[in-house]
Amino acid sequence: MTSVTNSTGLSQKPKKAVFYRHSWAVRITHWLNVLCLSFLLMSGLQIFNAHPHLYWGQYGADALPDPAFLSIEAYADGDSMKGVTSVGQLQFTTTGVLGASKVDGELTPRAFPSWLTIPSYQDLATGRRWHFFFAWFFVINGFVYMLYGLVSRHFRRDLLPTRAELTSKHLAGEIADHARLRFPKGEKARNYNSLQKLAYIGVGFILLPLMVLTGLTMSPGFNAIFPWLLDVFGGRQSARTIHFITASLVVVFVIVHVVMVLISGVWNNMRSMITGYYVLKPEAEKEIAK
Repeated sequence: MTSVTNSTGLSQKPKKAVFYRHSWAVRITHWLNVLCLSFLLMSGLQIFNAHPHLYWGQYGADALPDPAFLSIEAYADGDSMKGVTSVGQLQFTTTGVLGASKVDGELTPRAFPSWLTIPSYQDLATGRRWHFFFAWFFVINGFVYMLYGLVSRHFRRDLLPTRAELTSKHLAGEIADHARLRFPKGEKARNYNSLQKLAYIGVGFILLPLMVLTGLTMSPGFNAIFPWLLDVFGGRQSARTIHFITASLVVVFVIVHVVMVLISGVWNNMRSMITGYYVLKPEAEKEIAK
């Protein structure tokens, strides 16, 4: 977009354009997802703390699992505690954060620290109640979003990348622009870029459904209705591990998402997700001589 000159010969900057970017349904379901995922994460860590180990395979009351490929434990270290996180054969000292963290000023055996769990004290039953409540709230909110996306053609119009956007040359260019913190301006900012589309599709249609299904697979009551889910995921312990991995990947997505919001224009992005309106910043301007 170039600058223009008025009758006095002075250069004028182009006006910023404001357009309606996010519908009320997208905004409401987005913020409900923020609420649900926050409580699901913190209550999920409370549940994990009850048995901070991850296994793979079919195990029951009479079967001893193979050594866990992820464990977060605490060991006595003289008069204090030592937190250790194990990934396979690798061990890392994580005292103060994982395995052993301070509670009332003293190091206490605890996989994840109290400030990351709901409730903050160790209580598996309460953590499960919080988790199940927000899990169903999250599922219902997801169905509402899916229904809206199909009826309004939001998925096809805003999230489905075109063939041109999926070419290696185009993707490489967008990755390079993001690495240099060069974000779209002008008309290009009206739509999600291909990296955003792929990320939203991956999270919304792969990670989140997988997280929900593996969560249901861990429920004995649900197993009675759909026992085949245990076979699909290779057993309850495998489902628990996949559940933990998908939840971790969602957390990584959220962190990257928040960072992108902050560095690409926090007020403009927040305003669009609250009011729906987004301001298009003009492209680089080149003054035109009269």
